[in-house]
Amino acid sequence: MGRRGVLGLAAGLLGAVTLGRGAQASDGSVYDSMLLTCIDPRFVTPAAKWMDGQHLGGKYSHFSFAGASIGVVAPSFASWAPAFWDNLATSIQLHGIKRVMVVNHRDCGASKIAYGAASVATPELETALHRKVFAEFAAQLAQRQPKMGIGGGLMALDGTLLSLS
Repeated sequence: MGRRGVLGLAAGLLGAVTLGRGAQASDGSVYDSMLLTCIDPRFVTPAAKWMDGQHLGGKYSHFSFAGASIGVVAPSFASWAPAFWDNLATSIQLHGIKRVMVVNHRDCGASKIAYGAASVATPELETALHRKVFAEFAAQLAQRQPKMGIGGGLMALDGTLLSLS
């Protein structure tokens, strides 16, 4: 690669790293957040609609694996966490995001695998578990990425979202 190519690459990387909220990437895209969701296909469209309702349509990167934040903090899924944290660091570097929007959901199979069916046997227990998981995720996020904000919550089967923050 010639000098001009190296300088262009360096300028592009510098632009990506120095993005702020609402700033434009070198390709003209505007990013704000990372959306963390579960792999459950029932929630793909409702989560995207929720993000649109937050005025974030087209302004976020998306990371999805079983359990959403459960997949990051549950001891039974501990080997998955590095993939999330590495991806988040990359999204911060490339897209200049400033927060993670977490969408956990009701009737989550990963919650039953990680914490047992009894932990989500009633709506009250299920909500309590997701509040605990969200709080643990928020604590880990604050430790690893202190400037990163957080939002989101627990999505019902009808697409409504209960804030957990």
